[in-house]
Amino acid sequence: MSDQQPSHIKKSTLPSGLRVVTEEIDSVRSLSVGIWIKTGSRDETDREAGITHFLEHMLFKGTKKRSPFDIAQTMESVGGYLNAFTSLEHTCYYTRCLDTALERAVDVLSDMVQNSTFPVDEIEKEKKVVVEEMKMYRDSPDDYVFEIFNGMIFKNHPLGRPIIGFEHTVNSFTQDDLNTYLARRYNPANLVLSVAGNATHEEVVKLAEKYFTADSSPFEEVETLALSTYEKQRKRVTKAIEQTHLVMGRRSLSTSDPDRYKLLLANTLLSGGMSSRLHQNIREKYGYCYSIHAFNQTYKDSGLFGVYVGTDQEYVDHVQELVYQELDRMANETVGDKELSEAKSQLKGKLLLAQESMSNRMTRLAKSEMYFDRYITLDELVDQIDAVTSDEIRNFSQDFFKQEYFTETILTPEQ
Repeated sequence: MSDQQPSHIKKSTLPSGLRVVTEEIDSVRSLSVGIWIKTGSRDETDREAGITHFLEHMLFKGTKKRSPFDIAQTMESVGGYLNAFTSLEHTCYYTRCLDTALERAVDVLSDMVQNSTFPVDEIEKEKKVVVEEMKMYRDSPDDYVFEIFNGMIFKNHPLGRPIIGFEHTVNSFTQDDLNTYLARRYNPANLVLSVAGNATHEEVVKLAEKYFTADSSPFEEVETLALSTYEKQRKRVTKAIEQTHLVMGRRSLSTSDPDRYKLLLANTLLSGGMSSRLHQNIREKYGYCYSIHAFNQTYKDSGLFGVYVGTDQEYVDHVQELVYQELDRMANETVGDKELSEAKSQLKGKLLLAQESMSNRMTRLAKSEMYFDRYITLDELVDQIDAVTSDEIRNFSQDFFKQEYFTETILTPEQ
């Protein structure tokens, strides 16, 4: 395996600290352009809970030279689209467009990030919008049960708070709060401009120099709040619903944990589609559920693994027992060569198929830069996946899948 970067992947750092990463693909006529800010809901204080997400909304509400309509129309008028999202550890504003609209894309994204005005009347209107968004999530049983589950896994820590925040915190935000948070976190040294598609690195850098005009200023990383000690918990809540929703899981591995590829393959064996163990041995064999899947999320210092099932209240105990049986099988039985080979092929196939999307390429560029300060090549990922053995998966599973580590959240219909 070589650490040398592919020739079509390039990186530059501007004097302001802004990093520009590009992947040139001259066989397409499209581009995906993203401004990534290395800040998420975990960087907020308790009083600021939800401000990162609220700020994301407010960047669409007007700049010094664009109205909200102008922002939306800028990309839509040339067949593109503009959107954004907030996660626990980063925020992204992105557009997908034709290669002829590169300058337009960099112009509008940089304008939003640098020149948003946060009109007071728009702030008050958007508070109502975000509160309605909260209600929407609470009305969705699977979203609601995951919110409770995350809060139990990361108790008394920002990772356990809903990204969207709480009604009382969101309703307290002022124009000064938004400007202060923007100044603290949207520093050029904390930004990555990521572009994938039919554009050269040189033209992207030139446009970044033209439109990102913020001066370099001192930037201090937010000190990561130490994780509290993890304790297994069990909670049952009720709601006016028809189906029972079950989540069982534990704290998991960080983005850089050396065991993450073992877990990635174990997760694929358990839940990598309709042929996976959980699907076949719980849905297909018994018909106990419509939806069942394992999930694995990684953060810079921790992670989250678990299994979600939507089932009838009558079957909950048996479903739990069957899930733990599958986890025990991972720990006590060596995976056969054929099954492991197929899981590896499935993972590698997904990686390669994702390359068909410019948005996926743009995202990989940015996340590699933010988490590893370099581009992680596909060859490197494939080598890591291929290197995992059946014995390594079994040995890893013997400790990781112990039932004594698993927190359980059950959302049941009201009686």
